[in-house]
Amino acid sequence: MKPFLLITTRGEDDVAAEEHASFCRLTGLLPEDLVWLRADQVPLGAIDFAGFSGIILAGSPFTVSEPVERKSAVELRVERELGVLLDEVVRVDMPFLGICYGIGTIGAHQGARVDRTYGETSQAVTISLTAEGQADPLFTELPAEFDAFVGHKEAISEVPDSITVLASSPSCPVQAFRVGRNVYATQFHPELDVASFTARVRAYADHGYFEPHELETIIARVDAADVRAAHMVLGRFVEEYIDSRPVTPPAKPGPTVLVEGA
Repeated sequence: MKPFLLITTRGEDDVAAEEHASFCRLTGLLPEDLVWLRADQVPLGAIDFAGFSGIILAGSPFTVSEPVERKSAVELRVERELGVLLDEVVRVDMPFLGICYGIGTIGAHQGARVDRTYGETSQAVTISLTAEGQADPLFTELPAEFDAFVGHKEAISEVPDSITVLASSPSCPVQAFRVGRNVYATQFHPELDVASFTARVRAYADHGYFEPHELETIIARVDAADVRAAHMVLGRFVEEYIDSRPVTPPAKPGPTVLVEGA
């Protein structure tokens, strides 16, 4: 089968490794079937779409709306490379799922306004599918309302015509959308269960997502959350787009995409 490609941008090795593991766990993919590219450490390079069933762009401490002068050289490089990648993803309608940072990145690529109007502290919130979401192939098997983990400083506040909003919440009007037929993004985190979200919250306690003194209160609320329905987004993405055909080697040697396995 053709593997999926996971692109991450977390600098901490332990947090990055847990992220890859959580994607494997909740997609049901073996590590070798979820190729891992740490874009904060190596350039994206030329990605051969024919070698992958789909692409997942994970969340990140990077932000779209931060002023350019406050962004590191690495973050600016990643932004440029993701812009080039998304040009091609949208052009060919490659199966793609962006999460949290991914929704801002794809949204900005499409001309959406990304700002701090609808940021949400780390918590579980109730997500509601729109009429378009209930009819969408990726979301149609989910309940009309379900709980999911969120934690983001920025979000989409205005959407262009090219974006179809699939889900929302009272505190964040764009929780999921689709571009074309196969390019998806979620503001919420379908890859996190209680254990992995708790670990993430502890790892980013001083990163401005919430006040540090709120940590234990947030973790207590997380322990009581049931976010299993949100995980279905990952399962449906794999089910919908998995390509069981073997990867065909290129006829001529080309540039190597550097990847790191878990």
